[in-house]
Amino acid sequence: MSENTIYSVCGMCGVRCPIEVNVEDGRCRSIQGNRHAAGIRGALCVRGAAGVACVQDDERPQFPMLRKGGRGEGNWQRISWEEALDHAAAQIAAVRSRHGGRSILWSDTGGPFSDLRQALVRGLGSPNYVSRDAFLAANTQDAARSLFGFTPDALVYDLKNAREVVLQTRNLFESIDVQQANDLLDGLANGGKLTVIDIRATVTAGKADRFFLIRPGTDYALNLAVIHILLERKLYDESYAGKWIQDLDELRHLVSACTPELAETETGIKAADIVALAEALAKAAPKVIWHPGGMTARYTDSLFVCRTAYLINALLGAIGARGGLPLSAWPADVGQPGLQRLVDLFPAVGEKPADEGGSGRLPLALHAMQTGEPYPLKAYVVYQHDPLTELPEPDRLKTIFGSLDFLLCVTAAWTETAWQADLVLPLSPYLERESIVAERHGLRPGFLLRRRCEPPRFDTRADWEIVGGLARRLGLAPLAFAAVEEIWRYQLEGTGVAPRDFEAKGFVELTAQPQYDRMQAGFRFPTASGKIEVVNGRWREQGRPSLAPYTATPRPAAGSFRLTIGGCSLHVEGHTVNNPLLFKQMPENVLWMNLSAAAGMGIADGETVAVAGPGGSGRIKVKLTEFIHPEAVFMVRGFGRSLPVESRARGRGLADTLLMAGGLALQEHFVAVTKIAG
Repeated sequence: MSENTIYSVCGMCGVRCPIEVNVEDGRCRSIQGNRHAAGIRGALCVRGAAGVACVQDDERPQFPMLRKGGRGEGNWQRISWEEALDHAAAQIAAVRSRHGGRSILWSDTGGPFSDLRQALVRGLGSPNYVSRDAFLAANTQDAARSLFGFTPDALVYDLKNAREVVLQTRNLFESIDVQQANDLLDGLANGGKLTVIDIRATVTAGKADRFFLIRPGTDYALNLAVIHILLERKLYDESYAGKWIQDLDELRHLVSACTPELAETETGIKAADIVALAEALAKAAPKVIWHPGGMTARYTDSLFVCRTAYLINALLGAIGARGGLPLSAWPADVGQPGLQRLVDLFPAVGEKPADEGGSGRLPLALHAMQTGEPYPLKAYVVYQHDPLTELPEPDRLKTIFGSLDFLLCVTAAWTETAWQADLVLPLSPYLERESIVAERHGLRPGFLLRRRCEPPRFDTRADWEIVGGLARRLGLAPLAFAAVEEIWRYQLEGTGVAPRDFEAKGFVELTAQPQYDRMQAGFRFPTASGKIEVVNGRWREQGRPSLAPYTATPRPAAGSFRLTIGGCSLHVEGHTVNNPLLFKQMPENVLWMNLSAAAGMGIADGETVAVAGPGGSGRIKVKLTEFIHPEAVFMVRGFGRSLPVESRARGRGLADTLLMAGGLALQEHFVAVTKIAG
């Protein structure tokens, strides 16, 4: 028996933790966190530990499949990879010939390996590459960019050294980012304090020093009140604010009416507790973190919630500070060259994206697909995610897909969207594929490499093989690499790092010292003023408010509840619900409902209820608890699957998107919950 350890990168969620895989006789036996990686300490979340089950699952796509018959009928013809790539390239080329490169849309999960896919899209002459993160985390992205001139990944959450951490709608211990979880636990063990603000008591809330069960949709009132206290009582860092914050007087005017007493009326959190929180943060400054959460495509005012969360950090001097949110470092910041980008193999595309604002939002691109404005989108490639599970009104989206000339899905697991595709290209699970070199930024910038841990069990291929095969057929020769080692050598050229350098730990760090204190003499934020901008100049020119006065949040009618959604430690979106190991742990979702609210309706714990929303209705079992706000109900996303190829997940639980109608404010829907007679 041969046994060895291979260092690679997890692919079970967007965190992509470094892992080490125990391989026996060419097959993966177990996975753990990479013990060489800071903060990991050999740990792995339950989803990551279930990665082996992805490989062993025989209900995943196993070979290329061409649709026969109508969309969604499930009539597939097995074809060879040569036939599949020929067909895909011919369809894409035909659309490109008729409508131009801009008529091609590609969406995926983003992340550190996306350079490869973006290169293909640019090579086709399309501006329409969309990251799933760009719409599910839309408000944090826009908030950071409008304030600082950069996106949130340019900030590091230094949880290990923080003295006060506030998690606002951020269920960190169930997300799960192993390094962040370990760092926060270390920080708490060293005397740090944790405050959790949420509409329900999560695992994270169970570890908090302060837990505020906030009324749904009122986070903005709370944030404005905290800023009000900091400014009125001069608890903020005046020296930092004077140097780095633009338009502070306008912020002071905006929050003048939002007192702690007003916030108490709206949020249900006592004014005295809000004051005490602000005072505790001021005392701990600048080693404070107010985290606005990741999936903040929730409420109509979530952009303002995120901006005020970042502004609280700024007022306390935490932006750029150790123990706060220090600035992330890239290779150039430590005097080292970065990777050669694959996207630079092709000239930039001058055309604007079809999302109207150029922000890379999938719902806006789908609108262009439906209307043909500002131009038609006729070919759509969906890589490793599932719009029909992630976005409201899936039946409407299916109708929109009907307007396409070609829908291609590249996926390692069946999705509702793949079931509607013209062609499915089966991606090898992450343990069966290697990827391009990824550039890591943070306190210690460097490079990260995913290696193949075992050969594919079925007729599946790696991402670079699929992209390279398409590039070869579409005349994009610079991207048509014959071997992954060729890609690695191209990316690493000039860095002084070779592929063999990853064998020892799976990654290469370009500096031994964490890069704190980057806001030195000569530093400017990449904004027009060089400062943190309370009022964004470009938005002002467009007549768009940077912040707005708080308006009262409506309360649900009798028998109606605000629908809230999220994930848990076992499942994220839909791609894990049919995983053999994770399914056994949680086969279906349930509807969290307040115990007192349910008692008045005669609903008992564990019974099945009817739920009706603006988009549709369904049935689901209830979980009654006092640990959720009485105005809200909650469900984990990704359930209610309909695919006959998923014997485990099919028909289990309820899909939240079936209840919704409208855009990205996913928690602005109210549902009626009723007891089922008899």
